[in-house]
Amino acid sequence: MSTQIESAPTGALEIVPIGGKVGAEVQGIRLSGQLGETEISSIKQALAEHKVLFFRGQQHLDDAEHEAFAKQLGELYSHPTVPTKAGTSSILELDSHHGGRANAWHTDITFVDAYPSASILRSVVIPATGGDTVWSNTAAAYNSLPAELQALADSLWAIHTNDQDYAARRPDRSKEEIQAYRKQFASTVYETEHPVVRVHPVTGEKSLLLGGFVKKILGVSPSESAHLLEIFQTHVTKLENTIRWRWSVGDVVIWDNRATQHIAVNDYGDQHRVVRRVTLAGEVPVGVEGKPSFTHSKAPLEA
Repeated sequence: MSTQIESAPTGALEIVPIGGKVGAEVQGIRLSGQLGETEISSIKQALAEHKVLFFRGQQHLDDAEHEAFAKQLGELYSHPTVPTKAGTSSILELDSHHGGRANAWHTDITFVDAYPSASILRSVVIPATGGDTVWSNTAAAYNSLPAELQALADSLWAIHTNDQDYAARRPDRSKEEIQAYRKQFASTVYETEHPVVRVHPVTGEKSLLLGGFVKKILGVSPSESAHLLEIFQTHVTKLENTIRWRWSVGDVVIWDNRATQHIAVNDYGDQHRVVRRVTLAGEVPVGVEGKPSFTHSKAPLEA
């Protein structure tokens, strides 16, 4: 069932759910840096409800207007280790010809404490086949856990870091490419403690805070940590908690980075794929008992 919202500049803004538990397409809107308060409020409300919003046919957006639109939703956030695209204040470009393949389930930048609240991704070059992105609703994943596992997850904390085993995560890349990527992405190594379950500051929902930057769960052995992560992450990636998007050039997707994970499917071979992302500043997560996350280690990458 779709929801129509009156919008002065564009007529009727329509929110059309496209997944059972996550995702809605927003129709009847031309994104820009000059939207009205009603439109911005409607987008924020829909994002809190549906977690991922899809906007087709936004080819008119350039880098400057992309950032101008994002500023209306919140404070722009720059990646702590990867340089922004030249000529922009905050845009991160993911170019498949230069290592830009985010082909592991993750929530953006959780290796810091106040990681982004939302991301706005714009497609620039899209392969003829493949290159879809899949998102998961991590609040729905938490809700799908048996009560006993919910209680366990509520009590757990995990270390997140950007110093990963890149060879294991990128088996298709040469040793030199992996070293170059790591030198940039982990130029400063962060380790941050997050609750496994965070409370959403807007909706009050509980969601699983995991993904590819998790190093280990605290207070248990490495093997126990691996087993627990597998159990919880399996609920995140259940098909019923996900939505898959086939990109066209000019599509824009906004996701709530506090209640989702995502993965860019690496199935398009040597075809070219370029997307550009703006992220919005977020708050420090709080666990079920009210304790906030904290970064306890930040150091230059060792040679």
